[in-house]
Amino acid sequence: MRPAVLFILITVMLDAMGIGLIVPVMPDLIQEVQGTGLSKAALWGGVLSTTFALMQFVFGPIIGGLSDRFGRRPVLLLSLVVMTFDYLVMAVAGSIFILLLGRVIGGITAATQSTANAYMADISGPEDRAANFGLVGAAFGVGFVLGPLLGGLLGEYGTRAPFYAAAALAAINAIFGYFILRETVTDAIRRPFRWSRANPWGSIRQLGKLPGLRPLLLVYFLYQVAFIVYPAIWSYFGKERFGWDPSTIGLSLALFGIMLAIVQGGMIRFVLRVLGERGTVLYGHLFDIAAFMALAFVANGTVALILTPLAALAAVITPALQGIMSKAVGKDAQGELQGALTSASALAMILSPMMMTSVFASFTSSTAPLYLPGAPFLLSAALIALGLCVFVTFWPKQRTAMNTE
Repeated sequence: MRPAVLFILITVMLDAMGIGLIVPVMPDLIQEVQGTGLSKAALWGGVLSTTFALMQFVFGPIIGGLSDRFGRRPVLLLSLVVMTFDYLVMAVAGSIFILLLGRVIGGITAATQSTANAYMADISGPEDRAANFGLVGAAFGVGFVLGPLLGGLLGEYGTRAPFYAAAALAAINAIFGYFILRETVTDAIRRPFRWSRANPWGSIRQLGKLPGLRPLLLVYFLYQVAFIVYPAIWSYFGKERFGWDPSTIGLSLALFGIMLAIVQGGMIRFVLRVLGERGTVLYGHLFDIAAFMALAFVANGTVALILTPLAALAAVITPALQGIMSKAVGKDAQGELQGALTSASALAMILSPMMMTSVFASFTSSTAPLYLPGAPFLLSAALIALGLCVFVTFWPKQRTAMNTE
């Protein structure tokens, strides 16, 4: 494996570890600084997630555009340094407002996910991009395995310990990148930075002008809104429905991450070869609907632990969609495309956590008309079904557009 690929994969893995490290302790941390019950803590968790996503939405295309102009290397390294200090701020936070500030900074630095994907596109041929985006997803899955496991274990030593660990990981990653990362943006593909394209709406609007790309962006967006049910309510769902402690929550997320890494790191190549990109997207949507419906009504913690890794079998959707869209833009616009996708994901993160945590709170509060902690998963199943309808309706037009290029 080339050093550049290894660095990107390690970068994504460590970023995912940093995120996953803090997930198991967030319910207890918010209750600690706010002195509230679990339902209200879930609502504050939604506010923090939405703030994080809002910053990603605004800065995703800006950072993607900057990487097209100034290069991937300086953008990635600077963001990692800032991320280190952000986790340290959150580690000493004594109020919800300091945590909120930490999520503002964290959202900006996390917008470099678009740059990591653009780097992978730079060093991949068109025929290999979907599979290589799968490798990036697999690296995220590995990080998502290690992060919650470590976070759950460290959470036994206090709600602050995972933040110090996340800061250390970000710092180590920055040092590693300084010595190994080479620049891929040359004068041949360098493009000027323009604010008209670097704002999220301008970036998405510009890409939407390409034949057939707008419906794909909508499908991608709907999938992201539905998928975010996991980070938005899983910790609260596990604690409320099954009485799980941070260690068990970390274990459940690790099981999901293991299967995510297997699916996107290895299985995706087989599925793409057998089903093609269109068939892969269809399979992923159908499987996701079934998985969300099952999780909505599961009543046994052991069964939930079994269903958790199985739900990750639908994770082929994202790399397949990314591969289709990456082929539709030029080499000089890969950063812009990934920035737009980051904005679409961030917009989903703005809307989804508040939606999911509000539904969770409505169906778990003492005044709930129906006690159903899994209600957010029903909402996700409906969104996936809508995305499937859009994709099936749009595909013949997309196929014709691509065949005539």
